[in-house]
Amino acid sequence: MTYFVTGATGFIGRFLVKELLDHREGTIFVLCRESSLPRLEMMIAGWQTDRVVPVVGDLAAPGLGVSGDWVSEHAGGIEHFFHLAAIYDMTADDATNERLNVDGTREAVALAEAVQAGCFHHVSSVAAAGDARGHFDETMFDEGQPLPSPYHRTKFESEKLVREECSVPWRVYRPAIVVGDSVDGEMDKVDGPYYFFAMIKRLRDVLPSWLPLVGVDLGATNVVPVDYVAKAMDVLAHQPGADGQTYHLVNPEPQSVVEMVNLFCDAAGAPSFATPIDRKVTDPATRLLPRAARPRTIASSLVRSAGGQKLLGQTVGRMGIPPEVLAHTSFTATFDSTLTQEALAGSGVEVPPLVDYATALWNYWEENLDQSTARDASARRALAGKHVVITGASSGIGQVTALKVAQAGGIPVLVARGKEKLEATKRVIELRGGTAHIFPCDLSDLDAIDALSRQLAEELPTIDYLVNNAGRSIRRSLLLSLDRFHDFERTMQLNYFGAIRLIMGVVPTMRAQRRGHVVNISSIGVQTHPPRFSAYVASKAALDAWSNVVSSELVGDGVTFTNIHMPLVRTPMIAPTKLYDKFPTISPAQAADVVIKALVERPHELNTSLGNVGAIAHTVAPKATFRLLNVAYHVFPDSAAARGDGESGGKERDQVMLAKLFKGVHW
Repeated sequence: MTYFVTGATGFIGRFLVKELLDHREGTIFVLCRESSLPRLEMMIAGWQTDRVVPVVGDLAAPGLGVSGDWVSEHAGGIEHFFHLAAIYDMTADDATNERLNVDGTREAVALAEAVQAGCFHHVSSVAAAGDARGHFDETMFDEGQPLPSPYHRTKFESEKLVREECSVPWRVYRPAIVVGDSVDGEMDKVDGPYYFFAMIKRLRDVLPSWLPLVGVDLGATNVVPVDYVAKAMDVLAHQPGADGQTYHLVNPEPQSVVEMVNLFCDAAGAPSFATPIDRKVTDPATRLLPRAARPRTIASSLVRSAGGQKLLGQTVGRMGIPPEVLAHTSFTATFDSTLTQEALAGSGVEVPPLVDYATALWNYWEENLDQSTARDASARRALAGKHVVITGASSGIGQVTALKVAQAGGIPVLVARGKEKLEATKRVIELRGGTAHIFPCDLSDLDAIDALSRQLAEELPTIDYLVNNAGRSIRRSLLLSLDRFHDFERTMQLNYFGAIRLIMGVVPTMRAQRRGHVVNISSIGVQTHPPRFSAYVASKAALDAWSNVVSSELVGDGVTFTNIHMPLVRTPMIAPTKLYDKFPTISPAQAADVVIKALVERPHELNTSLGNVGAIAHTVAPKATFRLLNVAYHVFPDSAAARGDGESGGKERDQVMLAKLFKGVHW
């Protein structure tokens, strides 16, 4: 098989190319602007293949700008021509939609005809149905439906062009709202429901998760993950005898807009919205009214009016939600995908329920797409052009901190043992237009740290910040550690000796610059002293004490320190302790925001309220505090690995209750 793909560097296109590489044979030619070749080459390197071949062209040029020689050479040799290049943006103006969606499709059809493609696969959208009401199946197209925006109109017209003017066999795919990958949440931009995420984050940060909020029934929506769309297209494109068919790549069981938003609120730890009156109760009554007099029709008209759009722009628009998007949050049609489901039967390709992957979508957005750091003027002033050395940068807090530093214009210097993971993070930063350096190093090896310090001093123009994030945690009671002194040695080696060795290695450079700031990721345990963490807490407390002493020695040289007493974070470090799966934790992105605050504001300490309460309790009422911690000691048993058996032990209800009461503490 030989393929030609437009939009291969786009979101759906990247996933489709990966599916073709994984499940099909043959060359995949991809259209690419000359200016985008470096980006495509990085993607090809990530795919580790020589089967993807760039073809220089332009969506806006005649024949997509592909040279006549290339067309002559490959005429009759392209079996599948996938046209995905288009603009998927409700906020784009009419001229942009017309040029890319309609004119681009016309030129793609012309090129497919010129190379005598075996089949033209056109990626349309359910937006082609416009504001059609009620049932809309795969055999329906031009039903006289209203087309309320340039996006709806041009998706309809581009599909119509394929149906009426394409002389080669064709197939049409109409995805619903496409969100990130259902496994890892990968997404390339803020669109669709993602516009609500900044508002959800703000609610999470200022309101308790248990507080119910009053919501408004905004109708039904339909979202599908990008991996489903790509897998379905791969299967459907290769089925024999299906030319002229249209496929609805939608969720057969759509959800209400409020239900969708609440799933993301739950994933974020934000309060949820309750609708006082369900539309299932009101719909039978409102159907008795003329359509123009129905409340939802009136509300939709007001939202889409010039005055309504202006008002929304001054309200929700300030929270990053475009008024144009709010005008089209729900679908008036219910999309029937019977033919698609029948065609996919037996392939194993099914739409996963949103509840199964909403958390993955939220986590990816918070770690990769949240632009709050980029918009923070103080962060940009503090970090732009600065070299920020981050240990443990291959995952968790360190990785997300690196992405946020790059957002603010800083240059992350990534340090960890795993070179491949560091290179992957570096590639992500570079694909987003940033710069990063990688320095693989085993931070438990003091000689390796000395070599790293020399390399950093020699190869970097400055060392402006150091984030000591790499660490090791051991959860084991003293009674089960009596013959395991090596646990204490290993923990101290990485968390304390490794950290101060690196600080001592970069201090000469920072002193010569007359500036430098060190951020140590410590633990709330230093303040609360939870049982079973004697090795871990002692190593972090030692780093705290050392930093506090040398702070007074180096402050005159412009070198300063911040100790962050971090609460429990969902990172690979705590993953082996399954007990933590039910604990209230903060995300790596929330932790990274704290690190950014430390880099920008340079306070002496950053603590949580609970951590401060714990520190006061140990000072004011130490005996009572130890008694309370002894209760926790008995409620939370040693891990099965520590005891050497397969029983989890403990009382789960009491464990969860204590974990919620003392949120963020390692138990």
